[in-house]
Amino acid sequence: MRDNIEMPLEGERTSAGRPVLIVEDSENSACTLEIALLGIPGISVMLASSALEALSILHDGGPGIQAIVTDLNMPRMDGFELIRRIREDRRLCATPIVVISADTDPATPERIARLGVNAFFAKPYSPAQVRRKLEQILNGSTH
Repeated sequence: MRDNIEMPLEGERTSAGRPVLIVEDSENSACTLEIALLGIPGISVMLASSALEALSILHDGGPGIQAIVTDLNMPRMDGFELIRRIREDRRLCATPIVVISADTDPATPERIARLGVNAFFAKPYSPAQVRRKLEQILNGSTH
């Protein structure tokens, strides 16, 4: 339990609405993002603790994920590879992707821009800014 909110199982929805997938291997970071994103009216949040789990959820096609918020530094498959695979899949290629990462490589922002990411936030980041940007993306506004 965290602040009287039950922790959902991996891949489980936390409320009804347009599903957004959070891909984050740190439970604390995932919880922070989940709380911030649930401030967007009409969305639900699904959690994946790895890129491989995220691909499984996406390929099952179940809930029709509306957007993905992902970390880059994860074990077994990093976020760069996850993004590349999503962008190469014709069923998923238009799905908006927001990256939140502690990656300090100066080439990272350009590298993920070439992969077609919609927004990038460096850690530490403002959960409120991520929420606002994702809300803009989901509502079709990029400004």
